[in-house]
Formats: sequence, C-alpha cells, structure tokens
Amino acid sequence: MSNNYRPETKCIQSGWKPKNGEARVLPIYQSTTFKYESSEQMGRLFDLEEAGYFYTRLQNPTNDAVAAKICDLEGGVAAMLTSSGQAANFYAIMNIAEAGDHIVCASALYGGTYNLYAHTLKKMGIEATFVDPDAGEEELHAAFQENTKAVFGETISNPSLVVLDIEKFAKAAHAHQVPLIVDNTFATPVNCRPFEWGADIVTHSTTKYMDGHATCVGGCIVDSGNFEWDAAKEKFPGLTTPDETYHGVIYTERFGKLAYIQKATAQLMRDLGSIQSPQNAFLLNIGLETLCLRVERHCENAQKVAEYLESHEKVAWVNYAGLEGNKYHELAKKYMPNGTCGVISFGLKAGRDGAVAMMDHLQMAAIVTHVADARTSVLHPASHTHRQMNEQELLEAGVQPDLIRLSVGIEHVEDIIADLEQALAYV
Repeated sequence: MSNNYRPETKCIQSGWKPKNGEARVLPIYQSTTFKYESSEQMGRLFDLEEAGYFYTRLQNPTNDAVAAKICDLEGGVAAMLTSSGQAANFYAIMNIAEAGDHIVCASALYGGTYNLYAHTLKKMGIEATFVDPDAGEEELHAAFQENTKAVFGETISNPSLVVLDIEKFAKAAHAHQVPLIVDNTFATPVNCRPFEWGADIVTHSTTKYMDGHATCVGGCIVDSGNFEWDAAKEKFPGLTTPDETYHGVIYTERFGKLAYIQKATAQLMRDLGSIQSPQNAFLLNIGLETLCLRVERHCENAQKVAEYLESHEKVAWVNYAGLEGNKYHELAKKYMPNGTCGVISFGLKAGRDGAVAMMDHLQMAAIVTHVADARTSVLHPASHTHRQMNEQELLEAGVQPDLIRLSVGIEHVEDIIADLEQALAYV
C-alpha cells in the first residue's frame, strides 16, 4: 500500500490484495494445515528457506492480511497477530529477553500488563524496574542495568490516562542500546504513530478500538524495522547468533529488517502457540475498516462528556487530556493533535461509595470489564481490573481508589450525558 494514502484509505484498502478472480472481501482461511506437492518444498518451509503456509499455529493467510493492514497503519515493516493483547505484550518482551535479563517499564500500565511484567516474568527470571512516566532524565537513566533489554510504556495508560513522553523514553532507551516498546491500544495509529517519535516496536490489544464491537479478543505486534540489533549484538543473541532449532539461521543476517517479527513467528508461535483464530482476524478486519470513523466520534463524544463532568457539582476531579487544564494536555497536543481516545477517568466527592451508587443506577452505560468499543461502559478499576494490586501498587500505577473509568461510546452524546445525569442524582 502506498505510504501516501491517508489512514482512512488504508483502513479499507490495506492488507488483502485480491488477484484476478479472487474474493474481493478477505476470506476466512479456516484450515489448520496447507497442502504442498512435494516433501522437499515442505522441508524448505520448515527450514525458513522459503515463505509460505503449512500450519495455522504459526501463520495463516487471513491473519497475515490483517497484520499487514495494521502494519501499514503504524508505518512498520512487519507485524504479527496474537490471540490477545496480553500475548502481544508477553511475546514482545520474550522475543528479546530471557532468564537473567531486565526491563524498564513506565509504572502507569494496564493492571494485567503490570502483573505480567512485575510478577509472571519475574518467575521466569526477568526482572522489571518501574519508573514514574513523569520522571526526569536522571531518574529514568538510573533505572537501567547492564542486563536491560527493553523499555516499555503505553501511549495512553489504562486506566490512569497518563500520556507517555515517547521521545523522552525513546532517547533513554537508545542511549542504553535497547528498543522502546509502546502499547498504542488507546490512541490507535489513527491518533498516534509512535514510530514517528522514536519508538521501535508497537503492540496493540486489538480487542479494543480496532475491533470496536466487543466481538473478538486479539493482539498485534508491529516492528518499525528501525532498531539496529547488530549494533548491540551481544545484547540480543537470539537475533544475532545462530538458532540451532533452525539449523543455525541468524535472523538478522537472513531476514534483515524483518528479523524481529520472523523470530517471534518462527520461535514463539511455534513453541507457545498464542495465534489469533482466522475467524477473529476476519471480524477484526471488519472493525478496522471503520476505525477512523469511530475513533473520531469517540473522541468528539468524550471531549463533551469530560467538559460536562468537569462542571458537575458532585464530581471531584476529571482526568482527560483533551481538557485544557489537564496535566498531559500539552503532551497530548504534541503526540495526538487530532484527539486522544474515548476513555475518561473521574472521581466523585462522595468517594468510593458514591461511585458504586452512581454506577449501579446507570441505565444505558453498562458495568463491564471491557473498554473502548462502540457502547458506553463503566468500571471501577480498584475493585475490578486492578484488584490484584495493593494500595501502593495502585498509586504507582496511577489508579486512585475512587477512580471511575468511563469508556465513552459512539451513541448520541446527549443520551450519554442524560444517563450520567440521572445516575448522579442518586449520589
């Protein structure tokens, strides 16, 4: 797809390129396996000497078409779908780190990601240091160790809505010869393109705005192709030294800028198998076709709802980067000039009990774990998504005990506000 096309066009046209007589709409390749005429050809596929499909656990044509669309939207060189956003964030680190290694993370993270990096990876021998996203350069550099292999952050954190200073984190990562990995789920490539600000790898929970309809769980990893793995050869032996499980192939030599995604596919998908199903990829593609339209409406509605809440006498505080008084307003204008996302966090003067009362009386907005789909929904993270954290961990992640996460949908904004108004009457 031409890089000159705008995102609206890429959402429709990228990915699937039907040949003469082929289906115009992306087909679902619902097959576990693929046929070949000779044993020799199949052998070349297994030796990574030839491109092609042989088992859906590794690759599938439906999945690859959708990954190519997301890759084009982000401006990367290669991408891979995974079964969930959690799998994408796990693979993104495991592709370049192993037992005895270390990563640096912005502390404002989705609760599941925090738990993955702080606890589950620790059991595998990978330690994580969490740094306040607002930390100065000296504090940020102090978090690095000799065995640091990556830096991780979220463009807009879930649910604290901290806007990451991508350039600052990229500069620090590159000074220590490691890549910056950025989860771009909330902003999406419609509103933010992290590669343009120095990020090296982008991840997504495609379950959110990309799907847009709460129909399928999925994730994606996109590589910019910009990080020079060979420049820090000793740090990344998995990419720069022979892989004995594939007859000694060296990924950076064989695949060049495609090395990172090729290794993730050939090794991690082979051994761990968190592939997205072709049917889910098909549904994701349908969601992607309207991504630009929906994101614009989400942001427009969220701005009006945030302004309404900010002026309400029962609301103690509102966090939305679109508000001029917001701490991250200037960073948002820099990295996301067309809007941030449709998610707002706020607290009530009546505290946690007031939040429960308000949420229980909503009529249209639903209390659900999910976020960032077409329907307005609400959640109390301290009681739900982040309940595995203690008080200190909650504060470090930017989650106040009274925080209400409101995911503003694409319904008529006056109906959304009316629902909030009647529910707040019970507080």
